[in-house]
Amino acid sequence: MAKRVGLEVSLAVADAVKMSKAEVVSAYPITPQTHIVEELSHFVANGELDAAFIPVESEHSAMSAAMGSAATGARTYTATSSQGLALMNEMLPIASAMRLPIVMTIANRSLSGPISIWNDHSDIMSIRDVGWVQIFVENGQEAFDISVCAFKIAEDHRVLLPMGVNMDGFMLSHMIEPVEFPDQSDIDDFLPGFTAKMILDPAEPVTMGPVGVPEVYMEAKVQCEQALINSKPVVKEVLDGFAAKFGRQYNLVETNGKEGAKTLFVTMGSLGETVMTSVDEMNADGKDVGQVRIRLWRPFPQEEFLAAVKGADKLIVLDRALSPGGVRGPVASELASLFHGQADAPEIVNVVAGLGGRDVSVDEFKEIYETAQSGGFKDAYTVWGVMSNA
Repeated sequence: MAKRVGLEVSLAVADAVKMSKAEVVSAYPITPQTHIVEELSHFVANGELDAAFIPVESEHSAMSAAMGSAATGARTYTATSSQGLALMNEMLPIASAMRLPIVMTIANRSLSGPISIWNDHSDIMSIRDVGWVQIFVENGQEAFDISVCAFKIAEDHRVLLPMGVNMDGFMLSHMIEPVEFPDQSDIDDFLPGFTAKMILDPAEPVTMGPVGVPEVYMEAKVQCEQALINSKPVVKEVLDGFAAKFGRQYNLVETNGKEGAKTLFVTMGSLGETVMTSVDEMNADGKDVGQVRIRLWRPFPQEEFLAAVKGADKLIVLDRALSPGGVRGPVASELASLFHGQADAPEIVNVVAGLGGRDVSVDEFKEIYETAQSGGFKDAYTVWGVMSNA
């Protein structure tokens, strides 16, 4: 029988990996993801998880070992954050190009400098184009559930791509939240063992990761791009299958607030729950406001997002990362490209907020709404809480 307990979200993610029966965990500790792999090391040491735990000397090595593990057909997991993700960067596009279904939790944290161990999305935005399936979670239950789903998505032979599960560092990773744990038998029924399509085997040699000469490089990149695009229906299928099995539905794009609202907040990650509270309170006060929460970031769910914002006049897009030298923040830039050339495109108000873990309160989101309604945001983007963009 399923049980519901209060637990630090990092530990819940470790439980999800254990219940998913990962066979290799390759990791290097970095705040704020350390508690995940620390707990997994305990599970391996005390025999709760039958897996190889590889304590490596760096995050670059962690991904290298994970790639070797996945290439031999083992269910493989790792986790990282911030500078650790940056150090992995060299290997990330190779993992997707080699079609290795690694699952990685990214406890999102600011990139240095200045040195910051607190949360924003600058780390994941720095690697948004490496060919990984990328998804954001908002709370502890979702972090557990999506972690299980990630193995099923990544290992599906229609996908065979690495997958990053993003959860906000500290704001989510270190919070104690109620999490419902299914029975192990139900997880086993939902997530069968990994059967690789091709593995490194001395008895049947194959070549993985060869040089891509100009005559084949473009074709190889297009194949990977198409695989990523084609993963979207599989992501939806797995999430729908999870809902049918466990009763918790996760959509690629979620909406809440007043139906048909002309002004919509657009969010990703746990701060969306703060916006949710603000939207509910504003609507109770007679405002006309809704919210669209993006869960799947890569491949971007274009059709689902456009359906969710249909009829809106104004999108207040919350970015938790800068795009230095760019026109807008990363999320707002993505959305602006969707509406390029459309006569009836909604106005995009881009607010960059919460950098380096700075709090953004319910009342501040109300102020952001009022400022947007009065036309107070004059620039292409505004960094909320500082005097200017300079």
